Amino acid sequence: MAADRPYRRWGLTAPLPAPPAPRARPLRHAGRPPARPPVVDRVRTTDRVVFLTYGDGAERDPRLADMVRELKLPVTLFLTDRVVGPGYGRFARLLSVGAGLQNHTLDHTALRDLPYAGQRAEICGQRDKLHARFGVRPRLLRPPYGLWDATTVRAAADCQVRALVLWRAVMTDTRLRYAHGPHALRPGDIVLVTAGDDDVDGPPLHTRTTRLLRTVQREGLTVGRLEDYL
Repeated sequence: MAADRPYRRWGLTAPLPAPPAPRARPLRHAGRPPARPPVVDRVRTTDRVVFLTYGDGAERDPRLADMVRELKLPVTLFLTDRVVGPGYGRFARLLSVGAGLQNHTLDHTALRDLPYAGQRAEICGQRDKLHARFGVRPRLLRPPYGLWDATTVRAAADCQVRALVLWRAVMTDTRLRYAHGPHALRPGDIVLVTAGDDDVDGPPLHTRTTRLLRTVQREGLTVGRLEDYL
């Protein structure tokens, strides 16, 4: 029955394999965040996993939370405060079904070339907002538009950020686009699933996610939890 096979309900022909068990963190990562957080668009790993990340548009598709829950799909959402407010209920539901909530700054301001005080306010401010609203302490930062500079790294470190997270591939309304390297998914790739613009009649996030998951399966990969690796 379809009820016994949720993967079919979400357009997949087979269930996603379970990702490897999280490995114990080296002792050097167990304490304070690094003095200089790395900037990554993929994770160095031999595990055959990729990582699904979303932005503020995740609140536009109420079915995404059902998909995450039924498929036990590990996903990470990078949020700005200006959207978290009106979308509180939907983001809280995504958190309740296992989604990770991470930092995308207070106002989605391009950080590059901003003075240190402004960058620190954007990063630490959203860290504090997410903790106050959801009880989580984000340790990953996605700089808006993927723009950052040396000051961003310094401000992020002062806000207890462990890594700045970019992406190697983007799932658009129709296909995967790659920022660099091979035009195929590789173990450790970080993928951004876009929600599209409000004025574009594109497929909803759960449909885009299904298309991405089919590619993940064709490549013999599965989905890992980004927070287990960074």
